[in-house]
Amino acid sequence: MSAVPSAAGGVHLRALRPDDLDDCHSLSVAVGWAHRREDWALVLGLGQGLAAIAEGELVGTAMWWAFGLGHASFGSIIVAPERQGAGIGKLLMQGLIEATSGRSRGLIATEEGRPLYAKYGFVPAGTVLQHQGSAPAIAALPLDPGETLRLATEADLPVLAGLDEAATGLPRAPVLAALLDRGEAHVLERDGVVAGFAVLRRHGLGWLIGPVAAIDDRAARCLIAHGLAARPGEFIRVDVPAPTGLGGWLGERGLPQVASGLVMAHGQPPIARGPARLFALVNQALG
Repeated sequence: MSAVPSAAGGVHLRALRPDDLDDCHSLSVAVGWAHRREDWALVLGLGQGLAAIAEGELVGTAMWWAFGLGHASFGSIIVAPERQGAGIGKLLMQGLIEATSGRSRGLIATEEGRPLYAKYGFVPAGTVLQHQGSAPAIAALPLDPGETLRLATEADLPVLAGLDEAATGLPRAPVLAALLDRGEAHVLERDGVVAGFAVLRRHGLGWLIGPVAAIDDRAARCLIAHGLAARPGEFIRVDVPAPTGLGGWLGERGLPQVASGLVMAHGQPPIARGPARLFALVNQALG
């Protein structure tokens, strides 16, 4: 990605680079995010980013990820605390909009960010519930006759990518391949047919379960319960779309909701063909 020539108030934008990762991590720590440097490396490796530079220092970031030819997801939009209110967020958004011309766009907004995104034509499209905490000591759900739960292998990637695309409307095979390299995925089969999968990987303060794509609620619950049961007492995060109803189920089992995010869309969002549904996100940047 070429450098972006826009500049304002002594701040200019350029492409985000791998050698910015230490500064990205420091910036996210400054605003209270739990992201590790490794989490930044993952998302940068999968997408493209903008760095806001002032007096030679990184003072803001914004990233986007392309899915197919028609859609982009925005995320990792941060402005250094001491620089907030100076128009840097607006500058970064302008850069993202320019970089993704001709695509539909999606993001998950905090309440603080919502007014800025609304100015660029983003409209509310849903809610994501953030559940996290010490994994409750629960047992994995019993499997029905004909059901099996097993570790996924690289050979499963085409099937998992197909299920994920059916659930999201997005071609995300490269994302899933990167996640399989960094964590483990479990597959729920019914009579030998894949009914869902879930990825468990290191992230932030501990572990993250997601994405979870499944053909029904029971399959999703089996997969998530398995992940929770595998890490009793350890920190686990799960981000679930509110319409799945899993928020209440997670709360009842001792994994509380700590925050929520507003899903916002610009243009026609991707259409999931089903019957699989997305029950948990990769993260709030990649969806």
